[in-house]
Amino acid sequence: MPAAAPLSRPILAGVVTALVGFTSSFAVVLTGLDAVGADAAQAASGLLAATLTMGLACVVLAWRYRMPITVAWSTPGAALLVATGTVEGGWPAAVGAFLVTAALILLTALWPALGALIARIPPSIAQAMLAGVLLPLCLAPITGIVANPWGVIPVVLTWLVCARLAPRWAVPLAFVAAAAVVAVSLAQERAPFDPGLLVPRLDLTAPVFTVGALVGLALPLFIVTMASQNVPGIAIMRSFGYEVPWRPAMLVTGVGTALGATAGGHAINLAAISAALAASPDADPDPKRRWVAGASTGVTYLVLGGFSAAFAALVVLAPVAVIPAVAGLALFAAFGSSVQQAIDDPGERLPAVVTFLVAASGISVLGVSAAFWALVAGLLVRTVLHTSR
Repeated sequence: MPAAAPLSRPILAGVVTALVGFTSSFAVVLTGLDAVGADAAQAASGLLAATLTMGLACVVLAWRYRMPITVAWSTPGAALLVATGTVEGGWPAAVGAFLVTAALILLTALWPALGALIARIPPSIAQAMLAGVLLPLCLAPITGIVANPWGVIPVVLTWLVCARLAPRWAVPLAFVAAAAVVAVSLAQERAPFDPGLLVPRLDLTAPVFTVGALVGLALPLFIVTMASQNVPGIAIMRSFGYEVPWRPAMLVTGVGTALGATAGGHAINLAAISAALAASPDADPDPKRRWVAGASTGVTYLVLGGFSAAFAALVVLAPVAVIPAVAGLALFAAFGSSVQQAIDDPGERLPAVVTFLVAASGISVLGVSAAFWALVAGLLVRTVLHTSR
């Protein structure tokens, strides 16, 4: 019988999972929180809250069910915040929407019919909405090259080279390149730096509930989180032989979202893309020991939470267009996947195109964001076309 792999292997796999997940998308989270009205301190608090809650959720689920279950913040949800912008009621209303999203996730665990209703939304419509939401962010590296070529080109070139040589690390290393650009810029400007920016702290906000925020932000955030994160996350884990307990997973992520909401955390969910890093045989040949990778992911997130203020400060100090470029590069893969799934079925293509265009338009009607109207338009077109047939 071959000797068991050292325990350091799944532990290291968990560390890598957390590092890749955090550095690949934290800029998207900060950009999204800023878009819905958070100031620098509130955005940093939101990043800290999301990092801590998803770290705790990883540890709880992996330890309790002895599976490499990993939890992440909703990256598509953060992109949705960017597309939505400031809602009626400002930042407090956005916090209220985060709490409603948490309640809907919890309701999904307690009332299976809600999950079934979400599952009835055609995947092509849901993915087309996500693609439309992601499009403006994915354009940022292109427009950034024009706005600030000396700052953005090194980031894009780093990403391109690493996408060829080390795809998993392409976005994290692009962030490293962005950090170097920021350091050079600060050195040239000799601008004063406040060390207090490096101290992580939670900034609590009393929630406000408005119709525009609930319909235009909470509902689309819930749908995007479920359709683009939780459902694919379950499928990816199943492909490695793990049946994730649905109700406990939704309860833990729903409670985590609720706990982080007033501090600015938008939503946490089951990891999708990064889930494979902890659940695959690369983490450990023995499937029964891979849960260690899930727990290690959570512990690493908790450690990264201590540095969240530093990451947020880096975004604040960055030259124009540099951080949006990193955020856009981080979403290229998700955008490509969403477009492919949206137009894959010729019979669903026209409703998907309408959904995509409405979501990408950025329109706001009656205080409700484009993401909601994209779903309405896509489902309406689909209903008319199917009825006519």
